[in-house]
Amino acid sequence: MLSRRSFIINSSMAAAVALVAPNFACSTEKKDVGLQLWSLRDDLPKDLKGTIEKISKAGFTQVETFGYSSKDQFWGLNPLEFKNLLADNGLTAPSGHYGMGTYLFDGNTDELSDAIDAAKILGSAYVTVPFLDESIRKNADDYKRLAEKINVAGKMCKDAGLKIAYHNHDFEFQKQGETTGYQILLSETDKALVDFELDLYWAVRSGNDPSKLFKENPGRFTMWHVKDMDKQDQTLNAEVGTGSINFKSIFAEAKLSGMKYFFVEHETNYKPNPLASVTASCAYIKKELI
Repeated sequence: MLSRRSFIINSSMAAAVALVAPNFACSTEKKDVGLQLWSLRDDLPKDLKGTIEKISKAGFTQVETFGYSSKDQFWGLNPLEFKNLLADNGLTAPSGHYGMGTYLFDGNTDELSDAIDAAKILGSAYVTVPFLDESIRKNADDYKRLAEKINVAGKMCKDAGLKIAYHNHDFEFQKQGETTGYQILLSETDKALVDFELDLYWAVRSGNDPSKLFKENPGRFTMWHVKDMDKQDQTLNAEVGTGSINFKSIFAEAKLSGMKYFFVEHETNYKPNPLASVTASCAYIKKELI
């Protein structure tokens, strides 16, 4: 991909090509394909080193972590050891999903601080909020309080040279009066402190058009989760390029979105197995989308 880009830029046809090239090709220098490690959640505890090696061989150059705790850390490795394992396989971790302990419930920042420290050691750019427990998101006021807490966490991340991001499922798009939880989070969080990681599958499954979200909130969606939707059963995933989501139109809006990183994620319906599924998705993305 880089060699092709270099050829185009240095050829006499560069200007003409630029007129017809996909927006994504012009929107970012990043050509990395990332993997959300949750996709291989059963394999990692069994053979961490071997699984990381397989991820690299599958064509990925970045990963997004999950499941960090101060006790078990990254599958028994401390952040520096895990960073070195990634580096040995040509991988980096620009983002991680961190549970943050009880912070979003009671404001205790102990585990949030641990997450920030781990992310700094890994060399990450983002600490990402992966999920909101149902008990703390029952109404619009709850979402406003959550936005306040995410802003505070965002300031902590900024002070540490990082940024916080929020990852969605579908429940955020449920109506809260005249608005939605997701719109409250977008409007009530500080743009300078908080970015969003748009899970494209969950956005589409909830009836939303990612391109419309990009147009209404340009630059806020600096990360994506890329997973496809089975054509027969929308509750199931599919390998990217085989399902019902039009990724070519979405990737064409990467510049408007503000996308810096994206991560393949596959949670269900593996064909024939998790590693083969994410490998197929990676290959499609490299061939057809970037």
